[in-house]
Amino acid sequence: MDKKKMIRWAAICLSSFVAVVVIVPSILVKSPPSPSPSSLQPASDSRQSETAGQPALQIPVYMSKQQKVVQLPLDQYVRGVLAAEMPIEFELEAMKAQAMAARTYIIRRMIEQDTSNVPVSGAWVTDTVAHQAYISDEELKAKWGEVYAANSDKLNRAVDETRDLILTYDGKPIQATFFSTSNGYTENSEDYWNEYIPYLRSVPSPWDMKLSPRYKETVTVSYKELQRKLGTPGIVPVSTNSRSGMKIMEMTKGHRVKRVVIAGKSFTGREVRERLGLNSSHFEWSWKGTDLLITTFGYGHGVGMSQWGANGMAQQGRKADEIVKYFYTGIGIDRASKLVKGKSF
Repeated sequence: MDKKKMIRWAAICLSSFVAVVVIVPSILVKSPPSPSPSSLQPASDSRQSETAGQPALQIPVYMSKQQKVVQLPLDQYVRGVLAAEMPIEFELEAMKAQAMAARTYIIRRMIEQDTSNVPVSGAWVTDTVAHQAYISDEELKAKWGEVYAANSDKLNRAVDETRDLILTYDGKPIQATFFSTSNGYTENSEDYWNEYIPYLRSVPSPWDMKLSPRYKETVTVSYKELQRKLGTPGIVPVSTNSRSGMKIMEMTKGHRVKRVVIAGKSFTGREVRERLGLNSSHFEWSWKGTDLLITTFGYGHGVGMSQWGANGMAQQGRKADEIVKYFYTGIGIDRASKLVKGKSF
């Protein structure tokens, strides 16, 4: 090859190399990155289908007033439970925590084929507090009136942003129990239900005392009513509590009455609460003439997530996942679709 041809050939090679160097990086820069799992967000409307490409899981609910079973898409059911069980004024992150608990409750019943306390066949739950209270969209429109749209948007966000998420322990849905107001602590499961459940452990909940209007209440019970409801004819009203025939023998880790002796008869704190219709099993008393003044602290059984505690955490900037993991010890967050896949209900 002569010298001129060699120079021409070198020039062609050099120009080709420059083109590759310039063009290839520009292609690489303009190519969109593949989405990571963490960047994948649910579609905007979960009330039509919980998971893309799959029909919404249907929940048969027994409507107690109508006395009939109604089929509801899962997230429509969760939305109605959330509206019935938690004040709409609560922080969004607290509502998201409640939405996950509500979804977990129904998924667990379905997986375990649990139809307890349902008065008819063909339903998993009722719309009452025997399971989870539920309110329909029509009822919400009547209840909220002109603020329906804003409140509905908030409900939808809480449900949509937790879509398909449930609370699990050892890969199974938990008993996602919750209650209104703590006395400052939640209760160990065995101190209320006589069953040890590892994720239902007593934890402090200091927010309730400051926030909840149901934290403290005093009720009056006559000694005759006390005798009748507790079956303790030996009890008599006296001015000195130590001589009244009533003595607390043991407290729970959650600072509630575990065992109390009344007129020589032993009761659990839960028994006294239920027989007298008290707000809580953390109670104190004093006599006023022939009446017993009973002061309770907290509202509800005390096991699991405190709703007012959850709201207090949310007000301090805690996220929904932090809230549920605080009140339910050692749990994880999983997808309901994974657990129900391949199952028929």
